Amino acid sequence: MSATRRRILGSAAAVGAGIAFAGSLSELFAGKDAAHAAPAGGRDGYGPLVPDPDGLLDLPKGFRYRVLSREGEPMLSGQGPVPGNHDGMTALPGPRPGHVQLVRNHENRHNAPRRVPAVRGLTYDPQGMGGCTVLELSGSDRVLDERVGIAGTAVNCAGGPTPWGTWLTCEETEDKAGTNGYTRDHGFIFEVGLRPGHRTVPEPLTAMGRFQHEAIAVDPREGVVYETEDAFDHPFGLFYRFLPHRPRGGFDSLRAGGRLEAMRVPGVPDLSAVTEPGAHFDGVEWLPVPDPLAKRTPIRLQDFGRGGVTHAQKLEGCYWGSHRGEGAVYFVSSYARSSEGSAADHFGQVWRYEPGRRRLTLAVIFGPDTGVDTPGESPDNICLAPGGGLMVCEDGGGAQHVYGLTRHGEIYALARNAQNTGTAREPEYGEFAGVTFSPDRRTMYVNCYEPGTTFAVTGPWRH
Repeated sequence: MSATRRRILGSAAAVGAGIAFAGSLSELFAGKDAAHAAPAGGRDGYGPLVPDPDGLLDLPKGFRYRVLSREGEPMLSGQGPVPGNHDGMTALPGPRPGHVQLVRNHENRHNAPRRVPAVRGLTYDPQGMGGCTVLELSGSDRVLDERVGIAGTAVNCAGGPTPWGTWLTCEETEDKAGTNGYTRDHGFIFEVGLRPGHRTVPEPLTAMGRFQHEAIAVDPREGVVYETEDAFDHPFGLFYRFLPHRPRGGFDSLRAGGRLEAMRVPGVPDLSAVTEPGAHFDGVEWLPVPDPLAKRTPIRLQDFGRGGVTHAQKLEGCYWGSHRGEGAVYFVSSYARSSEGSAADHFGQVWRYEPGRRRLTLAVIFGPDTGVDTPGESPDNICLAPGGGLMVCEDGGGAQHVYGLTRHGEIYALARNAQNTGTAREPEYGEFAGVTFSPDRRTMYVNCYEPGTTFAVTGPWRH
């Protein structure tokens, strides 16, 4: 597609829903071997959703699901019940051939009804309710083990995998010790070890900053870690990079420290003001963060000198890819609302930053310029699908879906949460999160946030 092509996407499987977007969707698949290795997939998805007689997950004909884990049930490790608020997740090769390790965040706040069990040697703050759990699966998606990966953290939202096979889990909070009963400061990144010899250290990677973290992506060549901030109030969050003292990486290498910097796009104080796909900005600057621990002032409010730094509402997903053969990091602003302080309105932006050129480009923008509503509220978690498209988790009110987005630009419903549809009081409870695929691309794993449920979905992905 050309950089200015505009299309309205619809699907018979989601009557009345549509996304108005502009940009080059091929941007989202650049440099991803898994996306290029499979056919582009059909133009109409996999057909209409079939109501699930068990009332859990509606899927197209030919697809099946298995419930891997559900909050409140006992974990196989005997460490306690499965926590709630299932959020970000990734699937990595397991310790045995064909096995899979799922590492799953739990976005538990101080008043969560089902905390991540506090396990000796894995707990940061005894009053922290969040953390990660790890599932080991057989090649047929049978749960062999389920255990605590880290505990005593707070509001573990997203994060990301590292090139050396660990998981960086991010706290989406800035609460300090003494707030909400916490005994230690929160708002950090923690590294969760998954391989033999990678013992999880329940201490924060403080040099990577204390703020409302969302997601990370690692440049595998340079070792630079990019970080998004999902701040809830104006002037909203920043986009960061962390330059480690040990750029070659490896387990626990980030604990050696480094330098945290925030992005400044000259002349662009708010990314939401950019609405033309393909618009690019050269000479992106990176300013040292004055106080990474935010001892007195949140980082986004600190004094960065003349010109300040660039802000954006709802900075969320982040992943490493490439553009024209060069490495690039992509990150998502899931929406912006002028009524809440943003410079303009949109239903989602995908940005590309090319470190070699110091260039930032708006790759894709979703609505609202055509007046078409998004499905639900906004695109949130995304991942690449085996058929060469994207899977997008919906985060909004009413019935919640996992939507597919083909390389041709068509949107279709792949799954619907049949457990609940959310309420006006708690609209987020029906959302999906953590969508990811197994290393062999045969199984999609996805979480229902509330009630916390992890599904394994199989079917004719290469159709």
